[in-house]
Amino acid sequence: MQLRFKTTFSSREYVTERAWRNAALERCPLHPDGGCSFARHGTYGRADPSGTRIPRWYCPEGHRTFSLLADCFASRLPGSLSDLERVVMEVEQAGSLEAAADGLRTDDISLPGAIRWTRRRVQGVHTVLRILLALLPECLCGCQPTVSALRQWLGVQWVLPRVREMAAGHLGVLPSPVGFASRRLSANHGCQIQHEKGPDPPPGLR
Repeated sequence: MQLRFKTTFSSREYVTERAWRNAALERCPLHPDGGCSFARHGTYGRADPSGTRIPRWYCPEGHRTFSLLADCFASRLPGSLSDLERVVMEVEQAGSLEAAADGLRTDDISLPGAIRWTRRRVQGVHTVLRILLALLPECLCGCQPTVSALRQWLGVQWVLPRVREMAAGHLGVLPSPVGFASRRLSANHGCQIQHEKGPDPPPGLR
């Protein structure tokens, strides 16, 4: 299970400072009152940037590992949230996804492959932003679910780390690359998330 590691480090600073050494998870999420053998369980690596390590813990009684993902990193995708945001902004400002993909992937990859790579990232981010607007209508009513619109609305340079902070209590059901749930799980919880502001309507009105 992935959990949030609150930090202001960029991905490069995270590696330079070896910030994973200072990450702490004081209690087992499965047994907050204690009574289990919860302990640190080493780290695992991420390819981008080189040298990244993610700290993790293990609960033997719950047969579950837990890792702390720093705010700078995308979940279920390589790289940082800021790198991902640059891709989405490029597409939002381009004439078409195809034109943006052709410019974004300058390595030895076919155009169809570049389009699939770009589409996956853009669709993932836009899905998260649409869910965020439903989660926080009191803060974002009237805003469009795009990175460019939210940059202006929130007055921030980087939207995606801010979104993770704003939705901190929902990251378990918010999909990647900002939240930590699979897209299938998030879809199954979509109505439940939106109903938190009040009770369900009477049976006859459902």
